[in-house]
Amino acid sequence: MAVVIKNEASDILLQEEMDFDVSKLWSPTISEDVKTISYDFGNATFNSLYFDGYHLGHGTAHIYENLQIFHTKSTSQLVDMLFLQRGSFNTGVDGVTDHLRFSTLEHNLLYTPTGDEMAEVEKQDDLNMFVISISTDRFLSLAEHNGDLLGRIAERVAGNRPAILDQRHNLHITPRMNAIIEEVTHCSFQGGLKKLFLQSKTLELLALQCSQVGEGRQQKENKLSASDRERLEYARTVLLANMQQPPTLGQLARLAGINEFKLKNGFRQLYNTTVFGYLSDYRLEMAKEMIRDGRKSLTAIAEEAGFSSLPHFSTAFRKKFGVSPSRMKH
Repeated sequence: MAVVIKNEASDILLQEEMDFDVSKLWSPTISEDVKTISYDFGNATFNSLYFDGYHLGHGTAHIYENLQIFHTKSTSQLVDMLFLQRGSFNTGVDGVTDHLRFSTLEHNLLYTPTGDEMAEVEKQDDLNMFVISISTDRFLSLAEHNGDLLGRIAERVAGNRPAILDQRHNLHITPRMNAIIEEVTHCSFQGGLKKLFLQSKTLELLALQCSQVGEGRQQKENKLSASDRERLEYARTVLLANMQQPPTLGQLARLAGINEFKLKNGFRQLYNTTVFGYLSDYRLEMAKEMIRDGRKSLTAIAEEAGFSSLPHFSTAFRKKFGVSPSRMKH
């Protein structure tokens, strides 16, 4: 595919052909590669696994200025399960929605069969993404007789029409989804067992995505007005922007223009956790990525993640991930 990257002034910073290797996608054994790029406007590393019509990838990017990224669709049509673990960007699904904003701990499932695609990525550090791309043939076989939701998406895919799991908004990445992504990116199996393991985790993530949409439609979405949702999403943005010195519940409710009761109950409905439970999960996930990056001391990481002390950070980290931060660092 052709990739063009522009800055805010529409100057072309990069124009390059980046072909998707279809032969790797259909490899009967796992094929792996790591791509690293470095330019004045940013750098990124992306790890990929290919087999039997699946592509599993995860990577980190550091963006030094606001960018617009354009690329033409690959000749190989794919259904994408996208999980943004940290960062933000704007994109769209041609024929479905022109503006789809991904923020930290959000996911969706997308299918764009034709046309150009564009993403707006603002300046940011440590943008972390996990994606599973499935060939259309493989996806259609997975969707067959596996529920109305997948069936409706499969009908659009089979008809070569754009599709999205939930076009009203992206969905929140649950703790279980994060755990699966962790299991996939640090899988210790080899050979055929590894392929079997990755297939099972792909199916589990797909099931969780569909289940979350179904639960949201039946139990949650109807209970929140559009204005309440907008205020809750703004409250989340304020909370994460001030994670080192977070506002109280009362202060956050006032800033978002919502009462404290709706704030607390709305967070449970939207994100399946409390306001400060959400903040804690975000802090720890961010800290984990910084530890793996290896550029900062544990003390600096604890401070940046908003923990009052290194012992407090270590206790919370061990409780969530089952390992101390010092052990993960080494």
